[in-house]
Amino acid sequence: MRFKIYIAIVFFFIQSKSDGQTSPSLILTKDGIKEIRLGLGQVPLFDQTLATVQQEVDEQIEKGIDVPVPKDLAGGYTHEQHKTNFFTLQKAGVLFQITGDERYATYIKDMLYAYLDLYPDLDRHPAERSYARGKLFWQCLNDANWLVYVSQAYDCIYEWLVEEDRQALNDGLFRPMADFLSIETPQFFNRIHNHSTWGNAAVGMIGLVIDDQELVDRALYGARAVSVKSGAVDNDGGSIISQDQEMGFLAQIDHAFSPDGYYTEGPYYQRYAMYPFLIFAEALSNKRPDLKILGYKDSVLIRGVYALLHQTNSAGEFFPINDSQKGMSLASRELVNAVSMAYHYGSQDPRLLSVIAAQGRVPLNDAGFDAAKAIGEGLARPFIKPSIELSDGAKGDEGAIGILRGGDLTLVMKYAKHGMGHGHFDRLGFMLYDETGEVIQDYGSARWVNIEHKDGGGYLKENHSWAKETVAHNALVVNKDSHFDGNVKEADKTSGTPYYFAAGESVRIVSAKETQAYDDVVMQRTMAMVDLEELEHPLVIDLLSVQAPAETRYDLPLYYVGEFMSSNQKLQTNNDLTPMGKESGYQHLWAEAQADLTGDLYRMTWFNKKRFYTVTSVIESGDEMILTRIGANDPNFNLRRDPGIIHSRTGGNTVFASLYEIHGSYDYSTERPLNLFTSIADLKVLHQSAEYIVVRFLLNSGEEYQLAFSLKDDSGSSQHAVKTSKGKLTWQGIYEFKKIK
Repeated sequence: MRFKIYIAIVFFFIQSKSDGQTSPSLILTKDGIKEIRLGLGQVPLFDQTLATVQQEVDEQIEKGIDVPVPKDLAGGYTHEQHKTNFFTLQKAGVLFQITGDERYATYIKDMLYAYLDLYPDLDRHPAERSYARGKLFWQCLNDANWLVYVSQAYDCIYEWLVEEDRQALNDGLFRPMADFLSIETPQFFNRIHNHSTWGNAAVGMIGLVIDDQELVDRALYGARAVSVKSGAVDNDGGSIISQDQEMGFLAQIDHAFSPDGYYTEGPYYQRYAMYPFLIFAEALSNKRPDLKILGYKDSVLIRGVYALLHQTNSAGEFFPINDSQKGMSLASRELVNAVSMAYHYGSQDPRLLSVIAAQGRVPLNDAGFDAAKAIGEGLARPFIKPSIELSDGAKGDEGAIGILRGGDLTLVMKYAKHGMGHGHFDRLGFMLYDETGEVIQDYGSARWVNIEHKDGGGYLKENHSWAKETVAHNALVVNKDSHFDGNVKEADKTSGTPYYFAAGESVRIVSAKETQAYDDVVMQRTMAMVDLEELEHPLVIDLLSVQAPAETRYDLPLYYVGEFMSSNQKLQTNNDLTPMGKESGYQHLWAEAQADLTGDLYRMTWFNKKRFYTVTSVIESGDEMILTRIGANDPNFNLRRDPGIIHSRTGGNTVFASLYEIHGSYDYSTERPLNLFTSIADLKVLHQSAEYIVVRFLLNSGEEYQLAFSLKDDSGSSQHAVKTSKGKLTWQGIYEFKKIK
């Protein structure tokens, strides 16, 4: 195989019209290609990727060209075939440039002519589900995907084609497609959304290939000659703003990212959008260096890659914030491209090389070769993910997410913006991971991507009726109604309020407020991860303070991952199951059992992946604990049958105080359990008010610890004094965590 590649390259050097050649220049450059060719056989990770891609493309060429008339939704035959085509074309293009084998160029040309025969006679896709129907696919988003990838292939053979071929393809296929995505579908193109990012990149990249400045300007600044009806929404309920809204690729960068690189739709969609953001930026960097696009807004696109790395668990999987399919990870094709680009165009950060090495492949372009070469030279260093707060909003002043890390534990709390149409009603919700995976989970989205069995692979109706609702998250529900009454437009107007974030050596704390989700209700959640020498793993302290009118109904769900082991309360099981309500997600919950809570504490232990977990919560008079399971009113079994518990309380101003402990193990081969019971002997709220909260907990070993926290004064120099059941307590600074004895 390697011998064939070298022979082809020699032939290519002889035949290449290198003098005056302007293509390729999107993701590959002439100088980059020369360096790649000279390095073949000497850069193992790049060579390995090249061989894999060559095998994939050769298999597709052997199958022949298939360009079917579109008719299917995601997951269906025609959808998947056109998707396979654009991936294969892009790969064939880089193979042609790297190997010089004209089989790849001929394949691309023949495939493009097949699309040229098909496209002019296509109307919009017959499936009428999307707010912006495509032609090749059921939605314009996928048509834009096609054009982003195929423009790269076209760039790789542009100088190889004769003028007659270029003219035919430009006028009959590519310009009409660019016009369709932009001028003919402004509700798709002229907005701030990941859909439009793909549209902008598609139109801009093909404009760069065919040297059409009008298309490039349209991509950068929007299709300003056309407008969108005021009040229009997309399929997810997200607003499509009128012509007064900023638009175009530069506006996407301006508004979609915070200064920290956080993307308001969440990491799942940031991962998806980073490909068009970065691939178009790479093309602009090569073709329009005057724009200095990769340095735009203080290099926010590069920082966006780091933000994504920070939003992963120990397995490299993204936190399922907002509409997210679980399992999406740093192994995705988008991140394979993104991390290598961040290394190549950024500061040559050697920590990124360890991520790239773990990905096991690189993009076949200048950035990928640079990264693979550095890895081969032994320059990689570990990427250690720290505790970090990532701001949301274009100016970084519209909420945030807080990520605490300690040992093998990762805690994520969300107090960011809603996230537009893909957002969930989960202010101050959280999730918890250890190295085995989820400990306390967020449901993610109700969708099976590209699985035709499940409504064609799109979002299921249960995504709205369950996954987005507040009760589906580890967030406080007031009066059995979702935050903002489940109204996306209202939720988009505000964000949570960051209050305090600190990442000390042994104490990490995040605290945030939510004042807009309900009328006359102020919520503040403070979560701490503390290292105690007596415990195996860091302990999580959860303090949720609420100021609200008397007789308010509170439901605080907790979706644990694993099997129920035991509780210190007497549970009454329900043999005749009925849904817990009629709306706001309650219609999808079974109440499998409940307990009228007695004593001072509620405890529940569960087991998962050879480990035990215990939640310990303070009880108030009249509290109830409900063991729930998802699945009511779900005739097509679209939802996972996950368990949860709901701590229910009726009252006015209150505090929910809980501890989460990871402990012990179970060896299946020896059937031996170790440390299977909690180390927490007692937990008390010593003081609660609108200004302060003080809790104390006792370990079975006799050690006692105390956390005092100021809820309104975050000055590090302030002196605080409160009366508690243990006497007067004073401290300086926003909090004090100490060992009592």
